[in-house]
Amino acid sequence: MIEIERSSGNVYEDIGVENPEEMLLKAQLVGRIQQIIADRGWKQQEAARVIGMSQPKLSNMLRGHFHGITEFKMMEYLRLLGCDVQIVVGPSHLPEAGRLGVVMA
Repeated sequence: MIEIERSSGNVYEDIGVENPEEMLLKAQLVGRIQQIIADRGWKQQEAARVIGMSQPKLSNMLRGHFHGITEFKMMEYLRLLGCDVQIVVGPSHLPEAGRLGVVMA
């Protein structure tokens, strides 16, 4: 019989990655960057030029290798791609530390 474990909703937490909320946030931001590039029909070279990054580094980021790239830098890439980026801080409904998250409009 196969044992099934319910997900926490964050794959990074489920597999025991350090700073799982941060990693999920980065993955969501990269997903949006990737979607914009695809929607515009751009090659990585074109997108890299617009955001001021080398094509190999962009390729690595899009494949999930984003250690060393801050969330702020990713938000800057989104801004350079024509997105408005807002940070909203509000009270937590949790008794412990608040949560990190991203909402795409």
